[in-house]
Amino acid sequence: MPNTLPKLVVFITGAFFGHNCWDEWKLYFESKGYTTVAPAWPPKDCPPEELRNRHPDAAIASARLANMTDYFASIIADLPERPILIGHSLGGLIVQLLLQRGLGVAGVAMHSFPPYGLSIFKFSFIQEWWEALGLITGARTSYLISFIKWHHSIANGMPCEQQKQSYYAYAIPESKRLIRDAFTSLSKINFKTPHAPLLITSGSQDRLVPAILNYDTYKKYKTVDSITDYKEFEGHNHLVFGESFWMEEAVFIFFWLQGIENI
Repeated sequence: MPNTLPKLVVFITGAFFGHNCWDEWKLYFESKGYTTVAPAWPPKDCPPEELRNRHPDAAIASARLANMTDYFASIIADLPERPILIGHSLGGLIVQLLLQRGLGVAGVAMHSFPPYGLSIFKFSFIQEWWEALGLITGARTSYLISFIKWHHSIANGMPCEQQKQSYYAYAIPESKRLIRDAFTSLSKINFKTPHAPLLITSGSQDRLVPAILNYDTYKKYKTVDSITDYKEFEGHNHLVFGESFWMEEAVFIFFWLQGIENI
């Protein structure tokens, strides 16, 4: 008998993005019969422009990875059933941490920040995240990604006007402490533990989280009886919101979810 997944999706936002980035994704999955929620990271439940105007923000700067993971776990605990988890970037890492706790029936880690141990010797990756780590500027204040960095590492390859539009639509301050945590054992995954079906995706033009790191994560999962799949999207950068190819990833994920129901 095929398994029937619940029609409930929790979207988990990554670093540097407001939770409004999921608006089109929510509409797409709701058109397919799903109920969706895309909670803001605390304390970021405001429009991106307002959050940028509040920068530097001590409350945002105080956020930690463990607290954020617990926050999403508490949201899931209040739902009527275990949901499907879909996360982007650092949200993709949180999806994997939550699946490790058994809190989702399936998970999608899109262009995901790699779990502990997979990036420590990747100098180019650390270089991409260097400013956000705040090792020189300190972690007591929030970090706001510049448009120049957005242009180079998140929206690369897009027309300049689209890059500007996406920056003003989504870019928000971030916690340096949380990003530091993601490089530590707080982000450790036991790759040998059975887990709910997991899809890991990447973009061939992603500079912030190169596809090779997502593929390395996929190869680390060793449990034969658990479904782990991988998909690299040719020509896609780190920005999977508000541009022409977001739908390609959303449609693929939808049909992947349909496929695992038939296994």
